[in-house]
Formats: sequence, structure tokens, C-alpha cells
Amino acid sequence: MDIIRTIISGILIATGCFLIVVAAIGVVRFPDFYTRMHPAGKGDTLGQGLVLTGLMVYEGFDLISVKLLIIIIFIFIANPTATHALAKAAYVAGVKPWVKDEGDGK
Repeated sequence: MDIIRTIISGILIATGCFLIVVAAIGVVRFPDFYTRMHPAGKGDTLGQGLVLTGLMVYEGFDLISVKLLIIIIFIFIANPTATHALAKAAYVAGVKPWVKDEGDGK
């Protein structure tokens, strides 16, 4: 039973780490502020949630798992809220979204 729990937790942690790396690449590759916020908000939230869920599975049902669950709930509430507040502040400050120039042929 321990080997199955270790395999499941390893898959969850690896998937979470993959999503965090892909989100970091998206932050670097996307052209403007608003499109960069998407991978930062979505990828990090889901990646962190999967990593912490993998740690919960690895630990089993214990006080540590309850604490990790509270952290996951906080992350799932705080990250999207912060992303929304950041986007609204940028919009109010006048940050213009990127528009693809139709005449450049790209």
C-alpha cells in the first residue's frame, strides 16, 4: 500500500512541478502584461495545489495533511483574487493590452 501512495504522490508532485515550469515559461514568452498574468495566475495556482496534494497523499491522513489542506484553500482563494486585483489596477492605471499589428505579416 505504501508503494501505491508513493507512486500517486510522485505523479501529483511531478505534474505540479511541470505546470509551474510551464507557467514560468509562459510568463517569459507572452507579449504583454495581461497575457503574462494568465499563466502566472492559473498555472501557479494549479501547480502549487497539485504539489501540496501530492504531499498530502504521501503523508497520509494526519495533522500535517489538514494544515496542507488549509494552505491549499488559502492559495485557491488568494491567487485568483490577487491576479484580479492586479489586472484591475493595471487597467485603471491605463496599461493598454497588446494588439497584433495586422500589417506586419507575422
